[in-house]
Amino acid sequence: MTVQNQQKALKKQVAPYEKSDTKKSVIQILNTIIPFVGLWLLAYKAMPISYLLTLALGIMASGFMVRTFIIFHDCCHHSFFKNRKANKFVGTITGVLTFFPYSQWGRDHNIHHATSGNLDKRGTGDIWVMTVEEYAKAAPMQKLGYRLYRNPLVMFGLGPIWLVIIKNRFNRRDARMPEKMNTWLTNVLIVAIIAILVWAIGWKAFLMVQLPIMFVAGVLGIWLFYIQHTFEDSYFEHDEEWEYVLAAVEGSSFYKLPKLLQWVTGNIGYHHVHHLAPRVPNYNLEEVHNNTQPLQHVPTVTLSTSLESLKYRLWDEEKKRFVGYSAAKSFSKKPASIKMNPETE
Repeated sequence: MTVQNQQKALKKQVAPYEKSDTKKSVIQILNTIIPFVGLWLLAYKAMPISYLLTLALGIMASGFMVRTFIIFHDCCHHSFFKNRKANKFVGTITGVLTFFPYSQWGRDHNIHHATSGNLDKRGTGDIWVMTVEEYAKAAPMQKLGYRLYRNPLVMFGLGPIWLVIIKNRFNRRDARMPEKMNTWLTNVLIVAIIAILVWAIGWKAFLMVQLPIMFVAGVLGIWLFYIQHTFEDSYFEHDEEWEYVLAAVEGSSFYKLPKLLQWVTGNIGYHHVHHLAPRVPNYNLEEVHNNTQPLQHVPTVTLSTSLESLKYRLWDEEKKRFVGYSAAKSFSKKPASIKMNPETE
């Protein structure tokens, strides 16, 4: 069987799971949104007792905010409900709760799916990745910018603030009117909810509860996205050699998490399955993995081994793996190839 036929067979195996179940979707909304709101209120009520208790409840709430984002994420893929209008409605509401505009983020994310691992189509909905050669030839200021971007303190410290509070509030220049209107609607609803809460409990109490929840959820979200595409033997190819199925299966990790964390993160650790078939709702991802043998032999990371990804900085096109900055120094020291003049040979 040719490689193309194997890929077609794999997608055919997964196809039966690309169906949403309204009952499961509604149950997931109930067991996610209600606990999130409840924990938020408990965190506020705990403030007179102990702010440490408020923070503890806030951390729990941030887990449910991540789970709320997974519902939002599925709606962006039109996989959470069969009806597109239902996906847009629930996606917009969960987008308000997580501070993500449905139409804007959905478009960027779908571009990410269509170009993940493609070295010639980087830059939309993904994490900035430079190759060893690109970094070695980059100007000093570009190298500095890249180092700052990839620094864990910046990526996981300032990253959530930049993404959630600032970037998500603005449309892309080429955004069409429906997308712009959805972003504006999201912003208006966010401001309205904040205004009501500030009026009800005061701005100080609101910030003391909301900011830790948003920050922790943002850190967890960025970490999940980072580890799902940044592992040693990931997949990157130039456009002429890039293959969608290979990019999905080899360029997206299986993040094997403890059952509780797997539940909180909406099975997104089965990222190889998700990239192969984005229309599979999150509650079917584990079943696809368990029932599809080829998908059980993919790059796997755990909580402990995932920490190693922090040392990966550049993609080495020759070795086909992530490496550190020292590889760029070695590349710079390589002698330039000498082109022979045919007339002198």
